Amino acid sequence: MTSNSANAHRERLIAFLLFERTKLLDVTGPLQVFNDAKRASGEPAFRTILVSQRGGPIETDAGVALHTVSFDHCSKFTIDTLLISGGGTALEAARSSSLRGWLIKQANDVRRLGSICLGAFILAECGLLDGRRATTHWERCAELAERFPAIDVRPDPIFVRCGAVWTSAGVSAGIDMALAMVEEDLGHTTALAIARELVLYLKRPGGQSQFSTALRQQIRDRVGRFERLHAWIRENPGADLSVPALSSFMAMSPRNFARVYSKENGQTPGRAVEALRVETARDLLETSRQSVQQIAHAVGFGDPETFRRAFVKSLGVAPSDYRSRFGRPLLIESGTDQVG
Repeated sequence: MTSNSANAHRERLIAFLLFERTKLLDVTGPLQVFNDAKRASGEPAFRTILVSQRGGPIETDAGVALHTVSFDHCSKFTIDTLLISGGGTALEAARSSSLRGWLIKQANDVRRLGSICLGAFILAECGLLDGRRATTHWERCAELAERFPAIDVRPDPIFVRCGAVWTSAGVSAGIDMALAMVEEDLGHTTALAIARELVLYLKRPGGQSQFSTALRQQIRDRVGRFERLHAWIRENPGADLSVPALSSFMAMSPRNFARVYSKENGQTPGRAVEALRVETARDLLETSRQSVQQIAHAVGFGDPETFRRAFVKSLGVAPSDYRSRFGRPLLIESGTDQVG
């Protein structure tokens, strides 16, 4: 990848590499972000093209066809950023030697290279992720790590930047990555304006994690044995949630409960309780008027400092800072003088 663009103030060309049955949103989500990006003068900051091996219409997984230009046709363009689309057929596309050959050649010339969702497998087959941090859809992170041990696979982030190579998690995460690229090129204000226009977070709350604590626990608890327990914890975060109390709820001995829970959920009951308490606190910081101290007690942390440490460990930001970024604004209710 080249280190910089000589034409920093001209439209940069963003190319999307497509293949049959690629996932539609993997393409159209990031495409919309780059299309909406404008310079201060109001001029478009980027041009976009869709590329495939033969060119012509490419049918996506949703049955919508997208027009593409061929690899040969692309020789007349200077591509700034090349993004590899995703979807279940990415693993099949990765077996194409001509596709890999073209991609490897382009990787030496573009300023920035990236993948959306399972497009990471195509980059991996080309050796372009070796020695780098990368991510993909959470369901396939383990497979990516097993098949390509030279890659430092990170299963949690929604996107990972490692030098000039970017990889994103599933589907909508490609939009987050595109916004981050726009922010890198045009600054925070421009990226934020696009996010607002598209009614999106510029940076998602929660440490840019692919999914919430509740969803993570549903994924781990595949047989659903502890589903009722997790619901009860979320409804009663300030209650006694010690192992004896939790085991009593499950009608199990404390020792057997702790062993079975840890085995089936991949973490101890104590860590799971802390994670659910932090997530409940996060919701309250976003939606309620309670003070940080009140929230700490409401969700079962003994004191604000313990709460702060747990919150920072989980989300990478202090509770007060989180509220300032993601707490709801105070609104004047219609017809009254009350602050809503």
